Amino acid sequence: MTDDRRLPAAETGAYKADRSPVVRTAGNIPWFHLIKGQRVPMAGHSQFKNIMHRKGKQDAVRSKLFSKLAREITVAAKMGMPDPNMNPRLRMAVLAARAENMPKDNIQRAINKAAGGEGDNYDEVRYEGYGPGGAAVIVEALTDNRNRTASAVRSYFTKSGGALGESNSVSFMFNRVGEISYPPEAGDADKLMEAAIEAGADDVISDENGHTILCAFDALNEVSKALEASLGAPASAKPVWRPTTTAPLDEEKAGSMMRLMEALDNDDDVQNVFANFEIADDIMAKLSA
Repeated sequence: MTDDRRLPAAETGAYKADRSPVVRTAGNIPWFHLIKGQRVPMAGHSQFKNIMHRKGKQDAVRSKLFSKLAREITVAAKMGMPDPNMNPRLRMAVLAARAENMPKDNIQRAINKAAGGEGDNYDEVRYEGYGPGGAAVIVEALTDNRNRTASAVRSYFTKSGGALGESNSVSFMFNRVGEISYPPEAGDADKLMEAAIEAGADDVISDENGHTILCAFDALNEVSKALEASLGAPASAKPVWRPTTTAPLDEEKAGSMMRLMEALDNDDDVQNVFANFEIADDIMAKLSA
């Protein structure tokens, strides 16, 4: 059962926790929220990852993921100190790599590449658009060729029956927040809630898969460090786009959406994808077959 703990409203930062009775996420950690005995399906990228896992494609996805993690580590190290303790973005990148069991040598090599002035220079770009069925999609990329990446992303949207939009065309349907996750063994819901209050977080969602702690976007580094002092290193700590509403998809649109997500996931320049689509369990089972 999901235990959705809501902390007192936070007035600091750009984000004020949503107090609605049902919470849904497009983040990378699947979870369920129980309301009146009904399970609300996970939404967005969580469902895509679940389907890839059921289809046995996780190994191919992991190999591509290591390359993307290394790119983020190098970019983060170039933007600041090559020491994760002195560079918040690098610290988050290293945490993300460790959460995916990326070898330590690979992590250090990516940091050393930046310290030695090696590697390409990458621009951070964000694309927004509508996928099949009107689902909102945000794509974050690191690219050394903006024209190439924009053309590729536009093509993925078009081929799936969606459309790439202008800047900020869908981001108003999301909240930009910090997300910190811990495995179940970190403690029970009460322990995590107490630690989150002390750390200055906004919300805690606990279920059988673990604990997800939400905080203001600009407080992510501070909150994650405070939590680490009381709970140990988190499984991940990262900024995410959390949808404020979801878009249910029928079987046809869901199939098209999964093809769009897979195309984006396979693109070397694409780092993160957030979406607000929702797929029913029976359709999920068919897509996973």
